[in-house]
Amino acid sequence: MKNILRPALVFFLVLTLLTGIAYPLMVTGVARVLFPQQAAGSLVLQGGKPVGSALIGQNFADPGHFWGRPSATSPMAYNAAASGGSNLGPLNPALADAVKGRVEALRAADPGNTAPVPVDLVTASASGLDPDISPAAARYQVARVARARGLQPEQVARLVDQHIEAPLWGLLGEPRVNVLRLNLALNDLH
Repeated sequence: MKNILRPALVFFLVLTLLTGIAYPLMVTGVARVLFPQQAAGSLVLQGGKPVGSALIGQNFADPGHFWGRPSATSPMAYNAAASGGSNLGPLNPALADAVKGRVEALRAADPGNTAPVPVDLVTASASGLDPDISPAAARYQVARVARARGLQPEQVARLVDQHIEAPLWGLLGEPRVNVLRLNLALNDLH
């Protein structure tokens, strides 16, 4: 029994040290050297202090800010500790009711806007924490944000255009606008 147990324990300890300690430390070290901003959580700083992460959506409800995608996390919205989608399928009446309510809220916040509501403003992402919206979703909100802040819509539209990020390497993904960075730039206008 001793001949079997000893090698098994040694093998277990060696693998634990390699895969549980050495490998994660090596990967973290390489990431900090090659991708320091991402390895630190992609924190967005303002005045040297973190105000959020470029990878995690935040709840902006004020009419003077751009709103991001709805969050499906619980027990509160944009809860990074509970990332996950709603798991509601496209035929689920609860999803249809939620989307209808979100469309009504957007229409109530900007009654003069008769443009079609972009889908990413009324549906949550798979993680429930998406920090980005489409350029169409940002443009949809320009008039409301400009009116709430007393700015010219053209000025706010230019700001949106300046914050459109291209697909990764020009191939992967869609153009997008990071809501946190856009709102911080909007705050800097005043």
